[in-house]
Formats: sequence, C-alpha cells, structure tokens
Amino acid sequence: MVPLRLAWTLLVASSWTFGSSQFLLHEPVKVLYPAVLSSETIECDCRNISCDIVLWFYTDPVNAKVRYIGRCNNAERTVFGDDKDNERFKLTKRGSSTFVLRITKVTRKDAGIYSCVVRDTRSQAEMYNPGTSLRPGETPPTPPPPKTMSPRPRFCPCPSKIHPQGGCHSLVLWPLVGLVAGLAAGLLCSLYYFSRLPKKCHHHFVK
Repeated sequence: MVPLRLAWTLLVASSWTFGSSQFLLHEPVKVLYPAVLSSETIECDCRNISCDIVLWFYTDPVNAKVRYIGRCNNAERTVFGDDKDNERFKLTKRGSSTFVLRITKVTRKDAGIYSCVVRDTRSQAEMYNPGTSLRPGETPPTPPPPKTMSPRPRFCPCPSKIHPQGGCHSLVLWPLVGLVAGLAAGLLCSLYYFSRLPKKCHHHFVK
C-alpha cells in the first residue's frame, strides 16, 4: 500500500500544469556542460535526513513544465515515468546518503533543470533539493583571471617635483655628507687645538 503523502507527491509530480510545478522552478545551484553523446551524472544528497527514496524531476525551461522522471529506493528498485527513456536514464544510490541520476548519450533535447525530492518513509520527512542545470553542447563561460596584488609603492616624503635630481635618494645621500663633514670638522679642530699648545705641553705629550 502506497502511503498517502507519497501518493500525493507522485500525483503532483505527474502533473504537467504550471501551477503544480512552481515548487520545482527554483534557481539551480549547479550548471553542467556535457558534450553531446557523452554521459553525465547528477547527484541528490539526503543531507540532514535519513532518506530511503528519491523522486527525480525534469523542468523544461522553455515552457516551464515539469515532467516526472522516476523514483529509486535504497535497494535501487526503480519505477520510471511514461515519458522518459529508461534505457538512457539510470537511477542508482551511492553510499548511504546520495542518490544518482546518470544520463547516457546526452542530446541537446536533454537540456533543462534536473531536481529531486528525497523522503524518509519511516518519519514521513521530505526534502526538496535545488536543481542542476544541464546544458549539453554549450561552451562553459571563461572564468575571470585571478587577481594579482600590485606591489605597494615606497613612501617618499620628498617627491621628485621638489627634488628632481635626487628624489628619495637624497634622503640617504645628505645624512652621509653631513656625517663626513662632521668628522672632518672634528679632526680640524683637534689639530688646531694641539697646534696652539705651548712647547712644554708638546714635550709632555711626546713623553
């Protein structure tokens, strides 16, 4: 016997009217660009509930209609809708909390949003997962180039407009010139001092 809530979910999923499919028309959180005739895998995580069944849906972005793909349980028993080719669509489960929808020989007609609803039949908890947008044969957008940090300019308190010849180099040059001039002045003062001393003092310093 199919539980009442599950039967209602299947009834809503099988409806093709726009009013019953609004809850599946949220913005997709992931975009895939498979090549035509390649295979693509879409995952559906149980996240914070202990789910044992998943229902897969396909949203046609052109006319905003939802189609029911099928359902899969923990034992990987699958039941497909009447409008999907179950030879190209495989419903399986990976690990303990991830259901997988695999599409082989992808065509451009498979473009659209694929979403899922996971359910725990024991607690009657249900959770909708935002969809994945499939864009077969399209070229993915080029990511922007990484930002490079430009080196910080050195701070110069005396710009080249004031000191066009030296610029910041004058900050190092002038202190050196002052130091040399100070040493030379001290040496000259010492020589002048000794030259003014009496001869007795000279004789005393020689001894």
